[in-house]
Amino acid sequence: MGSTDLRTLGRRARDAAKVLAASSSAPRDDALARAAELLEAETDAILAANEADRRLGQGAGLSETALDRLTLSAARIAGMAQGLRDVAALPDPVGEIEDGWRRPNGLSVSRVRVPLGVVGVIYENRPNVTSDAAGLCLKAGNAAFLRGSSSALRSNQAVVSVLRRALAKAGLPEDGVLLVEDPSHETAIEFMRLRGLIDCLVPRGGRELIAALLEHATVPYVLDGDGNCHVYVDAAADLAMAEEIVVNAKTQRPGVCNAAESLLVHRAVAGQFLPRVADALVGVELVGDERVRAILPQVAPATEDDFATEFLALKLSVGVVDDLDGAIAHIDRYGSGHSEVIVTGDVTAAERFVREVDAAAVLVNASSRFIDGGELGLGAEVGISTQKLHARGPMGLRELTCLKWVVRGEGQVRR
Repeated sequence: MGSTDLRTLGRRARDAAKVLAASSSAPRDDALARAAELLEAETDAILAANEADRRLGQGAGLSETALDRLTLSAARIAGMAQGLRDVAALPDPVGEIEDGWRRPNGLSVSRVRVPLGVVGVIYENRPNVTSDAAGLCLKAGNAAFLRGSSSALRSNQAVVSVLRRALAKAGLPEDGVLLVEDPSHETAIEFMRLRGLIDCLVPRGGRELIAALLEHATVPYVLDGDGNCHVYVDAAADLAMAEEIVVNAKTQRPGVCNAAESLLVHRAVAGQFLPRVADALVGVELVGDERVRAILPQVAPATEDDFATEFLALKLSVGVVDDLDGAIAHIDRYGSGHSEVIVTGDVTAAERFVREVDAAAVLVNASSRFIDGGELGLGAEVGISTQKLHARGPMGLRELTCLKWVVRGEGQVRR
């Protein structure tokens, strides 16, 4: 696809965004409900498209993690449909008055939520992102401009076809959802440079995608970075609870950004906890520091790179720390600012961890796998921001709007 064709798509998205921004909640909710029905009705066709992608991916040597992200099932499609219904049921943020006040001169000042406009989403492998991202964008009055990866092209085409037909049935422009069907690297770079056409770009992918974004993007973006997430087991932890949390955070779905990649254990409970959690982590490759290996000699040594790596696989780096200060320092050094967990019965330790750990999300006595838009009541998410401007953490409806200042007067002029 040439840059002219891509810009044409961008202009179509911008035209649709103007209509969506001016629409009421009712047709947008209707479009999401119709899309959910069509997803379920066309499950077999979507699965056939996905199976074609899977066969090509296997032939191209995609990793098991990548194939898991790519794979759809009837249950996952049902989940996508329910996600659209959940989003439709949420309050519409558009037009919401954030706050307001009256000035001594009689001016009435308020801040009102309005759509961002055209939201570009560039992502890898996961066709469920297609419906999640588009559904949130539409609910918040935005156009969704999507660029998926070549590995999921047929799946994305099938899902986007459903979304576009649902928009038309609801009386809204089909171009409220547009898919870039050229998966080339050059087109991805052009997509990142559609200044004036994309209002906000959200990347969902690995380090190479983020590096390309940082180097080439000229449009505003929200950084969805690595998920090098830690679980810290404190001296005051309930060890049975800690074991269950660690196993869930690491193994429930290891190829996603909110899976745990590192385990830190207080030295006071390391001798008791490490053998039991090692036995529980069936099929997980453990690498550890010297103090871990003194307790678990079968564990391979962990390198600096291991502690800094988002494995997205059944591998876990493990360290023993002297105290809470050591855990916080380790997370500060190696963490990616995504999600961090403490398991403890000590309220003071928990509050210090919450206050001092610099991450988009901090959890006390719960698995990192809960840092997900659906699990937190957002319906879905367009991404998980690890930066600190505009949005941080799971990006739901409110994060897909911005604030407009509205000032009402009665003829006041500034003196």
